[in-house]
Amino acid sequence: MKKFLPLFMLLMTGAIVAPARADLTHRMSSSTQLQVNGAYTDSSRIGSTYTVSGSNIKVASETDHFGKLTAGTATTAATLDVGAYDINTAGSAFSFSESWTQGDAVAAIGTGVDVTTGVVADMPAYGNTLTMSGGVAGNLAGTITSAGVTTLVAGGAGTSATGQFVTEIVID
Repeated sequence: MKKFLPLFMLLMTGAIVAPARADLTHRMSSSTQLQVNGAYTDSSRIGSTYTVSGSNIKVASETDHFGKLTAGTATTAATLDVGAYDINTAGSAFSFSESWTQGDAVAAIGTGVDVTTGVVADMPAYGNTLTMSGGVAGNLAGTITSAGVTTLVAGGAGTSATGQFVTEIVID
């Protein structure tokens, strides 16, 4: 009997063990994203600047000056009043440098940019300007079938198309 006891116990455990269970989840999703860029302009006015540097240089007379800025108005930028210069010590070495940047006038509100069918036709004439024409949809399209077959058709300039099909299986 002792010989059969381990075999009997082994057979009993097989009968007591419950069957294994698992939850199965299967998800499928698809998406397309079609984008047409819009037109935009980013402009910043620049101010008037004047710089001068040198050595062995002087103004030509007591009534003269180096260059200077004269005040603008509410709609105009400052302007340059040029100066009159002379060498301080004749026959000696000298250096002279000046730089002038004319600032932007103020454009009237509502002027400066015309956009027609997504294309920037003209833009403000400011010192710092960044302009992007809008996209043109053209033949832009995207489809995904129930079988997960993705078809994307390119559009015109300034467009993008993204398609995605995701399948997920989770076993708990």
